[in-house]
Amino acid sequence: MRAGHGPGARGPAAKPLNFRSSVRRILALMSPDRMRVALVMVAAVVSVALAVTAPRILGEATNVIFDGVIGAGLQPGISKADQVQALRDSGEDQLADMLAAMDVVPGQGLDFGRLGMLVLGVLAIYLAAFFFGWLQARVTARVVQGAMYRLRKEVDGKLFRLPMSHFQRESRGDVLSRVTNDIDNLAQTLSQTLTQIITSALTIVGVLGMMLWLSPLLALIAVITVPVSAVVTVLIARRSQAQFMQQWKSTGEVNGYIEEMFSAQDVVKAFGQQERVVEGFRPANETLYRSSFKAQFVSGIIMPTMQFISNLNYVAVAVVGGLLVANGRLSIGGVQAFIQYSRQFSQPLGQIGSLINMLQSGVASAERVFELLDEKEQDPDPRDALTLKDVQGRVAFEHVDFSYSPEAPLIRDLSFTAEPGQTVAIVGPTGAGKTTLVNLLMRFYEVDSGRITIDGTDIARMRRDDVRQLIGMVLQDAWLFEGTIRENLAYGAPGATDEQIVEAARATHVDHFVRSLPEGYDTLLEYDGGSLSQGQRQLITIARAWLANPSILILDEATSSVDTRTEISIRLAMNALREARTSFVIAHRLSTIRDADVILVVRHGEIVEQGTHDALLAAEGFYAQLYRSQFAGTETVAEGAGDGAGPL
Repeated sequence: MRAGHGPGARGPAAKPLNFRSSVRRILALMSPDRMRVALVMVAAVVSVALAVTAPRILGEATNVIFDGVIGAGLQPGISKADQVQALRDSGEDQLADMLAAMDVVPGQGLDFGRLGMLVLGVLAIYLAAFFFGWLQARVTARVVQGAMYRLRKEVDGKLFRLPMSHFQRESRGDVLSRVTNDIDNLAQTLSQTLTQIITSALTIVGVLGMMLWLSPLLALIAVITVPVSAVVTVLIARRSQAQFMQQWKSTGEVNGYIEEMFSAQDVVKAFGQQERVVEGFRPANETLYRSSFKAQFVSGIIMPTMQFISNLNYVAVAVVGGLLVANGRLSIGGVQAFIQYSRQFSQPLGQIGSLINMLQSGVASAERVFELLDEKEQDPDPRDALTLKDVQGRVAFEHVDFSYSPEAPLIRDLSFTAEPGQTVAIVGPTGAGKTTLVNLLMRFYEVDSGRITIDGTDIARMRRDDVRQLIGMVLQDAWLFEGTIRENLAYGAPGATDEQIVEAARATHVDHFVRSLPEGYDTLLEYDGGSLSQGQRQLITIARAWLANPSILILDEATSSVDTRTEISIRLAMNALREARTSFVIAHRLSTIRDADVILVVRHGEIVEQGTHDALLAAEGFYAQLYRSQFAGTETVAEGAGDGAGPL
């Protein structure tokens, strides 16, 4: 029981993630902001360069403090070289090496002037690094949101270029999940990873250079962690990639199920199917739970693993660095700076690992969005499209063939003509193809062969919008959007005046109940007009069609949801509305189409009878059986009901 599915239904695609191709497409989304991206890169380079310089200066400040303390403890008046030699003569070679490497003056204490300059310099560096980091974050946010704006705009346009068959086979919830959840996840991923990956990579390069300058031996120890971290990251990323793809696929399925069940709560409760709905939700929810748990767990172990490797590196650097200081091969400030650098070096390695997994999730979402964008579109309108003027409303189906799938032909060699001003009723059992005829006329689907003409012009040679502007349509399911009653009435005629809106409302018996509402025509409707009765919603859609003043009318069971008294009022209004207009009326309630000029009886996708109501009754054929079965309450027309070839 899945809404939004039709012939050839299938679930969300599960093809493997094409990481490189998707990343290239993501980068292409940001190409209009090349200058801003360049500014982000410059800000990142400057910010990282400043951040990398600061520990070295702090190390110098530590040396100034340490040298001052040691210098104050040395005997004044004796040179450093003599005191070093004295230590060597006494067998204190290690202390002698350490003192020889230090920049001290015996008897001279802490150099506060130099220390102050170094501290102020570090403060200025950190302030400048903060500014460029802020600039980087601000510009990145603008770049990412601009890219997402363009992507949403592209997706929105794509949805209107997709054929109706796409929405018949795809769950509405999954489509909505791609348009909302997946794009939001991609935006969040780019916001968090775009600058971080750049900054982390630059930090690794800059810090590695500073470590090599301070001590090649300690740098070698620190670099050993790189291949270990890389191997761990790649192994985990491979496992998480498939899990993230499954997670977002499952999210779409859960959204589709929830959207369907919540929109049909009254039906679910009316049939006492709450437990069945809950049971149906459980498998999808469990699948989402398992895939989300695996994806988050696998990606979550990267940081602890990187932290463990970093701690091992820290221990090794501290031990070897202490030995170098003791041997006079490195100053204590140099060791302090190197330890800071080792932290700066291991931290971006761990960040890159986590960011790569986050990127996997974002790219998985992007893949789903790109999959929607890559769907085959409906055939474009012809460049030399024809435009009709002074439309009379003569509609002709000429040898039309159509099927929703090649294996199940629905309409075969169908031909008929509706003259201007005629009311053509289309009747037949469920699945016979009644609604399919008007869908073809509206160009929601394209004919397989043959053609449909309006005033002799093939509608395939016209723009779809031009065809649909000629036609007013009232469906069995009343569709209203969130807004005022006035806005809903004027939906098909945006420039309509208040007088025209009220005239249409009066003609279709809407005015009397609208004026009984507290806000009248300014009453705000909930989504789908939930605050009104079904009959009132249907009356508003009929008034909307009246106001649009089309040349051709399609009424698909337009009175099926109203009571008998309201139906009579609507029929009177429709009689006036249909005057001088070609009208197609699809009806199961045959009493509503007795005054039609022509009744087409459709069965198995073919017109088996046509004529007036009286003539068809006199013929004692299939129409007569249908008509009498309704009033007799019998099931005399089982044959043919439920052909099930496609949507009615």
